[in-house]
Amino acid sequence: MSLDHPVLSSLLPVVLLIGIGVAAGRLKLVRGEAVRDLSNLVFLVLVQALLFRTMATAQLDRLDLRSVALYYVVAGALFVALLLAFGRTSRAAVLALAAIFSNTLMIGVPLVQLAYGQAGLVHLFTLISLHALVLLTFATVVIELLLAREAAAQGSAPPRHIAATVAQAVRNAVLHPVPLPIIAGFLYSLTGLGLHPVVERPLKLLGDAFGPVALVLVGVTLARTAIGPHLKSAIGLSLLKTVLHPLLMAGAGWALGLRGLPLQVMVVAAALPVGANVFLFSQRYHKAEDLVTASVAVSTALALVTVSVVMVLLAGLG
Repeated sequence: MSLDHPVLSSLLPVVLLIGIGVAAGRLKLVRGEAVRDLSNLVFLVLVQALLFRTMATAQLDRLDLRSVALYYVVAGALFVALLLAFGRTSRAAVLALAAIFSNTLMIGVPLVQLAYGQAGLVHLFTLISLHALVLLTFATVVIELLLAREAAAQGSAPPRHIAATVAQAVRNAVLHPVPLPIIAGFLYSLTGLGLHPVVERPLKLLGDAFGPVALVLVGVTLARTAIGPHLKSAIGLSLLKTVLHPLLMAGAGWALGLRGLPLQVMVVAAALPVGANVFLFSQRYHKAEDLVTASVAVSTALALVTVSVVMVLLAGLG
């Protein structure tokens, strides 16, 4: 496989960015005490700019939602199944999110552009414009509900009626650093005003910084994480993400008559490794941080093989 191959040319920069973070962590260029501050910078500043700008500039009326809707049905079903299998805890919700949330931006965009051209990017951008809105908001509501249940079970919070628990969880989810800029951006997009360059350019610069900084941060955290104890679990979670997820998407799409480029792009998107947003989620909620960090790295390395196989099989079906 040459370096010009779409999979290698898309994944190797991600591997290198994580490697740079590992080196920075090992050389103590970034101290352990600073990791949480950097995580807050990425989660509370860079992600905000990326999500708001993405939604504020999305032309939702032009999007083809059929294949994307199926993608979210498959992802949602897999999330629920894994949540039940992992034990219905807030930690289980973070792990289930890792098995369905793809690195669509840093890896997906260059990969699809190289493999399928501009036509493929249209389908991927449709998915990206709703990716965080659907999956992260859904996961946030579930995690907040589970946290409320766990707090009540431990006696650290008084038991409440289920309706009050749901209302509080939804409130916490909406007033959360991820859904809030998405909702704000969506509402702004409805005005049709667009973003003035004076506002749009800084937002773009901040959003463009998200991927590289987040991946370097993954590497820094990885340098401080003993992967050995988590390697087996990380491989298992990575296989769920890069093998089971695309298999389910391909099967559902084929069964419902989805063919050609829409099917190919959605299956490739499902086959992508764990997205950095899941790493930030785990840090935000202090759940399975070491395992998710290891899974981001392992799934990215594993995707060099699995994504290549998926693309070859899809070409054969096409």
